[in-house]
Amino acid sequence: MTSLRFLMLLSLIAWIGGIIFFAFVLAPTVFKVLPSRELAGSVVNRALPVLHWIGIASGIIFLVSSLAYEYLTRGTAHPFALRHLLVALMIVVTLISQFAIGGKMMALRHDMGVIDDVPQNDPRRVEFNRLHHWSTRAEGTVLILGLAVIWLTARRFS
Repeated sequence: MTSLRFLMLLSLIAWIGGIIFFAFVLAPTVFKVLPSRELAGSVVNRALPVLHWIGIASGIIFLVSSLAYEYLTRGTAHPFALRHLLVALMIVVTLISQFAIGGKMMALRHDMGVIDDVPQNDPRRVEFNRLHHWSTRAEGTVLILGLAVIWLTARRFS
């Protein structure tokens, strides 16, 4: 049982901790320290998919270990428990961010070359900025949902 609780907590720590580190440490730091926004964007562009895959794997690990824990401790598992639904939603939002939003942003970035050389009113830049806004919203949504899952999980163990 302890190993299942460990996996549940570790998966949440890795996912939510990764988002917090990315949003509050990595992204702001590279945009302040690196000599160009283009270079900073390249770092973020490489790190974000890794964060997404960590999140997807963590979500799956959480769901499997949580359902197994329930089954072993109560004799039944509740796949539609709120924490499970929230984690499933977190996975869906992460997949949308990675493939729908991120994929379009990568294509636009490639098409524009150096983004800072593209005028602000260029349709590609406008679309890139709009997608960036949605990407930020998606990460924020996953973070808030993840904090709720941590709360629900902690409450469950008390």
